[in-house]
Amino acid sequence: MLLKCAIAVIIFAAFEQVVGTDPIDVPETPQDKPANLQKGRLSLQNTVDIQHCLVNSGDVGCGVFECFENNSCEIRGLQEICMSFLHNAGKFDSQGKSFIKDALKCMAHGLRHKFSCSSRKCVAIKEMVLQLQRECYTRHDLCSAARGNVNVMVDMIHFQDLFPKGPHLELVNTLLSCGEQVKEALTWSVRQQCEQNWGALCESLRLCTPGVPPGPPAQPQPQSGPVEAETEAAGPSEPSQSPSPEAVAPERAGTRR
Repeated sequence: MLLKCAIAVIIFAAFEQVVGTDPIDVPETPQDKPANLQKGRLSLQNTVDIQHCLVNSGDVGCGVFECFENNSCEIRGLQEICMSFLHNAGKFDSQGKSFIKDALKCMAHGLRHKFSCSSRKCVAIKEMVLQLQRECYTRHDLCSAARGNVNVMVDMIHFQDLFPKGPHLELVNTLLSCGEQVKEALTWSVRQQCEQNWGALCESLRLCTPGVPPGPPAQPQPQSGPVEAETEAAGPSEPSQSPSPEAVAPERAGTRR
């Protein structure tokens, strides 16, 4: 049971705002450390490639975000988010369409400007990307666009994209702050997708999360009225027995005499 709970908590660690827990860092094994040390800094070749790509990318489309795919820092997700917004743009209302255009332009311009000034350390680059996401989503009012287009926005979120922590999770965390309607729809959708991928393991998280009941709340029992209470206190009454016809017959015969 403890192992089951531990796995379930790790599954939802990335989705901490939904379950109300803090992110969990999985301990590194000794064989992972050398690889992670090599990935701690963007290689010179990757740096040159990204800068060259940013200069030659157009302002329309997802070319700027594609520059950050396949690098030694494993910065992924920006292009997928951009493509998803553009692919679903026709399903948004006018406010949603304006948000998509302005937010993507904001992020593309920010990446061009900030990448050349950022450190080559992977942690610094990833934080720059996430901070830029937050700024552009807030500046161009993601929440208003989400509240007016709840279904299409929720349909864009896929459970498998939330791992590892990155731009997809940043988008989800921002959406979770957009009011109860958006939060409930998104939470339900992600849990459904989780159960499709992981089965009952996702539901078992409720057993491991303090303050979350394992099932629906018990229905209150109807209270007995005063008369019923007195009857219950006195115990069940014995049914009254009426005299049988044979017992009544002799009495009638004696009366006639």
